Amino acid sequence: MKIKGTILEIVYRNVENGYSVVWLDVNPMPCTAVGVFPPVSVGEVVEAEGEWVNNSRFGEQFAVEHVEVKPPATKDAVFKYLSSGLFKGIGEVTAYAIVEKFGENALNIIETDPAKLAQVKGVSVKKAMSISETYMSLREMQETIVYLQGYGVPLNTALRIYKAYEASTRRIIEENPYRLVDDVDGIGFITADKIAKLTGIPANSKFRISAALVYLLKDAMEKNGHTYLPRNELVNETDKLLSLDDENVEELINDALCDCEIEGKIVRLEKDGKEVVMYSRNYICEQSIAAHIVNLISAGASVSLNIEEDLKEYERLKHITFHESQRAAIRSCLECGVNVITGGPGTGKTTIIQCIIEVLRARNYSVCLCAPTGRAAKRLSEATGLEAKTIHRLLDLDFTDGKGRFRFNEDTKLEQDVVIVDEVSMCDEYVFNALIKSIKYGGRLIMVGDKDQLPSVGAGNVLADVISCGIVPVSYLTHIYRQGEDSYIVTNAHRINKGLMPVIDNKCKDFFVDNKADATAALNVITDMVSRRIPAYAGVNPRDIQVLCPMKKGIIGVENMNVRLQETLNPFGGKPQLQVGNRIFRKGDKVMHIVNDYELEWQNPDDMTTGSGVFNGDIGYIEEVDEKEPSIVVAFDDGKRVRYSQGDFDELTLAYAISVHKSQGSEFPVVIVAVTSGNYMILTRNLLYTAVTRAKNMVVLVGATENIEKMVKNNYTAKRYSLLADFVKDADRRKNG
Repeated sequence: MKIKGTILEIVYRNVENGYSVVWLDVNPMPCTAVGVFPPVSVGEVVEAEGEWVNNSRFGEQFAVEHVEVKPPATKDAVFKYLSSGLFKGIGEVTAYAIVEKFGENALNIIETDPAKLAQVKGVSVKKAMSISETYMSLREMQETIVYLQGYGVPLNTALRIYKAYEASTRRIIEENPYRLVDDVDGIGFITADKIAKLTGIPANSKFRISAALVYLLKDAMEKNGHTYLPRNELVNETDKLLSLDDENVEELINDALCDCEIEGKIVRLEKDGKEVVMYSRNYICEQSIAAHIVNLISAGASVSLNIEEDLKEYERLKHITFHESQRAAIRSCLECGVNVITGGPGTGKTTIIQCIIEVLRARNYSVCLCAPTGRAAKRLSEATGLEAKTIHRLLDLDFTDGKGRFRFNEDTKLEQDVVIVDEVSMCDEYVFNALIKSIKYGGRLIMVGDKDQLPSVGAGNVLADVISCGIVPVSYLTHIYRQGEDSYIVTNAHRINKGLMPVIDNKCKDFFVDNKADATAALNVITDMVSRRIPAYAGVNPRDIQVLCPMKKGIIGVENMNVRLQETLNPFGGKPQLQVGNRIFRKGDKVMHIVNDYELEWQNPDDMTTGSGVFNGDIGYIEEVDEKEPSIVVAFDDGKRVRYSQGDFDELTLAYAISVHKSQGSEFPVVIVAVTSGNYMILTRNLLYTAVTRAKNMVVLVGATENIEKMVKNNYTAKRYSLLADFVKDADRRKNG
């Protein structure tokens, strides 16, 4: 359906994504139109396609799918347009004078003969030119967006494209639309390819083949964490993606590889006698990490010449006795510039960290603690009694001019002598590179993590690569300390990690298995456990219970589980809510932020601090829902309070149930694991191990016992391509011969 009307009022607009609520003068009566609009102003005429929808609170609205903007058509509309604040230096008086002088033709004068505006009192020639430039710039943007929509580009995507290229948009699209893959976030090869076909670019264009190569490297990085691909694998995938009917396809792809290498988009290397292709960003990042690791090791000097006395004194004061493996780990961390401490739950990682901190501080060394996520940082703070920050906050992320920058970096180093990073298995290589670059020469880095947990969601395999390089001292903790007499969580976690079934007996009060072969029965049991049984048994709030699911889809997958738990734990009951696609966000809902958004602003009402940056995995609760604006306010566990506008809603998801991957770095009082059947490459031993180790006080596995047994026996680990370990070895050889 189409409607046409003059803009009477812009009720709300998100300048980043274009989402707007607009009051339109439509015959026979005004109406509200909602959706993504190009930059518009009061007085302009819009032709919109969409459909009428009924909002439970605000009544009938027109949901916009496509918008075309026309210049104001009447004197009154031109006056409103000129006095809307869009034009610097024009208020109502000047706007009225211009319209009185030129009437409905005023905008044509501004476009074709702006010098005539100087005939109006209060308008200089300079101001006239400025008015014309503003008008022409806006018209150009609107016309370019219409042009992009002609190629089937959604309006919000068209806005991002114009923001990237501005006046050069048409030229770039017509010359090489595949540039979009590199230059505009959120646009992949498929979208660029559709535009290219419509513009007549041939299927065997070098632009197309080069874009496919880069896209596949980036896609492998984003979906599987690979930082390179074997050449043969990349060529085969490129051939499949392009579907070229050309007998010279291999030669064309090879030529494109050469072009990409010359242009600096890729790097071609040899690994184990075979050629591999690396995305340049990953090559630079891994080379940087390797160089800094070797430099820190070579610059690190022994902190203390009397470490044994320090350890004895600490043991005396704390009334503990270190295991020899713990003593060796502490000695290593005090003697070398870079160290890794790895071990499973209950093996004393936190105790070691506390000892290292006290010994260092006693000798006037400054120490800072950090972790990849807010929840992991909070856990570290609680365990040590000292402030721990997220890596982003430690490095002081600043986002200005559309670009994120860390205040502490290769040029401006952190002041602290020692940086301790926990849950390092979660670090992707970009975040880790930013951290290690910020450590001053002669400083030291202590990496703490569990090598048997799932690798990072992002690019690379930092912890595994640093361990396997053979250059960095690694302390393996295997002796179990944290284990109560009647607690089975730690014991069973280690059993699972060894390929053994968890032990369940009558003495156990914190580790349970509910054998439910039927998925619907499992769904009902989990819902009842969260809402009634476990709160009654353990005296906990349902908020302290986290459901973990290996899969997103299915009856006991993340998506369906969240719908059921929302209905049970936070029913509608008249609460304000917003529907976003097939999801409902309601006041009181538990939610998770699912991407890294460096621009999203937050404030902390506890200490009155403000900043920007909300990150993948942050969990909180919806405090406010504004159905009119619309917007959502979320209070996160780390104290941040964030307002989400319409265009940000895709960054949120319900979190009554989350994937095991998303739970990494977090610890919950009670964990329920929904054990399902499915893909053996997903349902693995280390996924179950990771899920169980998220629990602090209680674990319940719900599902068929045979599925638990299959996961325990399944030691499959997906191969993750990375060259960091090789680069560290190379850097060490170059430095030390």
